Amino acid sequence: MLNHRKRIFVTLAAACLAFQPGARLAAQSRPKRQFELKAESPQFWKLIDRRAKLRKVAGGFGFTEGPVWDPNGYLFVSDEEQNKIFRVFPDGRQAAVFETGDPDGSTLDRNHRLITTASVLRAIVEVQPDGSYRVLADKYEGKRFNSPNDVVLGPDGALYFTDPTLDLPKGQQQEIPFQGVYRLGADGSVRLLTQDLVQPNGLAFSPDGLRLYIDDSKTREIRIYDVGSSGELTNGRLFGKEEGPPRSGVPDGMKVDRKGNLFVTGPLGIWVWDASGNHLGTIVVPEQPANLAWGDSDFRTLYITATTSVYQLRTKARGFVPYMPSKR
Repeated sequence: MLNHRKRIFVTLAAACLAFQPGARLAAQSRPKRQFELKAESPQFWKLIDRRAKLRKVAGGFGFTEGPVWDPNGYLFVSDEEQNKIFRVFPDGRQAAVFETGDPDGSTLDRNHRLITTASVLRAIVEVQPDGSYRVLADKYEGKRFNSPNDVVLGPDGALYFTDPTLDLPKGQQQEIPFQGVYRLGADGSVRLLTQDLVQPNGLAFSPDGLRLYIDDSKTREIRIYDVGSSGELTNGRLFGKEEGPPRSGVPDGMKVDRKGNLFVTGPLGIWVWDASGNHLGTIVVPEQPANLAWGDSDFRTLYITATTSVYQLRTKARGFVPYMPSKR
């Protein structure tokens, strides 16, 4: 079953629009943009080659999300309309590996097990090799999550995830009276970290693990928090805001490189920020991206899930990938 989804990067107003039937179809039918590299600072060219080319890896999906690079040489990609997670290879081959209602953001844990957010299940689940799944968490203080959206591995080995109402299944009630960010420990314990965002979405740790970035798709803001030794979040503050014309996109998925630069989906494509909150430039993508992941053996390639397709862009940066050991 497909709920009437968010995908509010289509437009800020899509906090309302995306719950209407056909909203995502309208986004897919919109004329595609042209790939472009738009620098706001000379520092942008230290991360992206001026001659870099965007390559379409695979297409024909319903709505792509949750890319995760597996060190065995392929990408896991969620398709929220086909209700499946696919294994997608750089040569375009693809095969379904898991089926569930409305899969969204994913990560690998320290043991390289696939962890995903399952909106219809309202849960964080571990995908087994045979295509079955195990629920890791679906409640906080006895109440069901709203619709877990994105998940990342923390420096302490715990899973950190956002729980907005953006994908709350149609006809079901919100049980938790806020949209939170949580820590899921290896022992199964669930701890609320913050509830001060309107619709928390993508999240990423800084390479040193001392800061956590979380974007709010409703307010178009990227927030930054200091991370304590036990995973607690303090000193929440504004890092940046991604303003843009109507129907051009809002903050959603995000990734960080080894030097702490942020790559965040936003209006027209991928916004690139330095660690001080300066917008360095934008990677304009033909279809509106929802998420991205570092991939290939050197983790210098951005794999971008954008509406019906998966794209690839080589960069000068080296991605920070929490589930992989650091290589200098």
